Amino acid sequence: MLQRFFIFCSGADTEILKTCSNGEQNKYAGIGATVFFTAVMAFIASGYALYTVFDNIYTSIFFGLIWGLLIFNLDRYIVSTIKKRDNFKSELLQAAPRIILAIIIAVVISKPLEMKIFEKEINQVLLEEKNSMTLNNKEQLALQYTPKIESLNQDIATLKGEIAAKEAETNALYDTYISEAEGTAGTGLLGKGPVYKEKRDKHDAALAELNTLKETNAAKIAGIEAQIAALETDYNTAVTNSQPVIDGFDGLMARINALGKLPWFPSFFIFLLFLAIETAPIIAKLLAPKGEYDFKFEEQESVVATWVTQKVAQRKLLLATDGEINEKIYTDIKNEEELYQYKKKKAEELLRLQADSFHNVQVKGL
Repeated sequence: MLQRFFIFCSGADTEILKTCSNGEQNKYAGIGATVFFTAVMAFIASGYALYTVFDNIYTSIFFGLIWGLLIFNLDRYIVSTIKKRDNFKSELLQAAPRIILAIIIAVVISKPLEMKIFEKEINQVLLEEKNSMTLNNKEQLALQYTPKIESLNQDIATLKGEIAAKEAETNALYDTYISEAEGTAGTGLLGKGPVYKEKRDKHDAALAELNTLKETNAAKIAGIEAQIAALETDYNTAVTNSQPVIDGFDGLMARINALGKLPWFPSFFIFLLFLAIETAPIIAKLLAPKGEYDFKFEEQESVVATWVTQKVAQRKLLLATDGEINEKIYTDIKNEEELYQYKKKKAEELLRLQADSFHNVQVKGL
């Protein structure tokens, strides 16, 4: 039963193969087994690749099964359509497009399994890329907020500078009227005279202005600091919202690109392994000598081809003969006087009817 299944997988004609030797049947069972296990490998590889896309095991199994059946059908078609010829070059030329297709299939099958085999290394590459993307993302977002924050900080520094300047002015006036009272500056008279009172009034006025300025600028600084806090909150929110996009940067294309950044040598040999598996049925059939099945299959094809050629030749001859007979019949009819007179009489009757009908139409129109 297993042998019959593998023979079915090989695409061979089972009715012809039943009449062949056991060795011939085993050969095609081996070819069919290679086709079958190639499809199984395709199912596993595509299932894993699709799991990285959909992140759902049932969806991955469903589409992986479809892909495996597609590969099975392609391989079976490729093997079954390669016919043994007496010239190896003609066989190789016949198989060339199928070998190219097998190479493409081998690439498609090997890549997902390479990603699974080198999963840890790929994860390391993706982690480095995610960290780099996180830093770049923060820098790009900072370009939107930093100039505004720096401008607001500059405004705060300006307001604080105004307070500091006013404090310096007030302190200078304080030193002036204290020195006047001590007699160490100004008039040089000890005590609180008119000049002292005048300088004290200037200081008190400046102190009142300073207190007012502190209150006004403190309110302005609080408002600006609130704007800065809002901008920093917006920046942190933007970073938080964009981080899941970076964290999700591990899809199929990202993993393929990460695989391409790893050393090529191991991946190349894995590709060669799957290429050997995929092309094994084709190579085996090309290298195998022309066997009993091939002779019987060629004989069956030649019988059908001969029968079709004979039928086509008979139809062509029938068509030519029928044409010649019809030509001769109509030539003989053309020369018969009785038929001529009959057709002339009918034509005259038709013309009379047409004339009468035309006359009636004209009369109705008057």
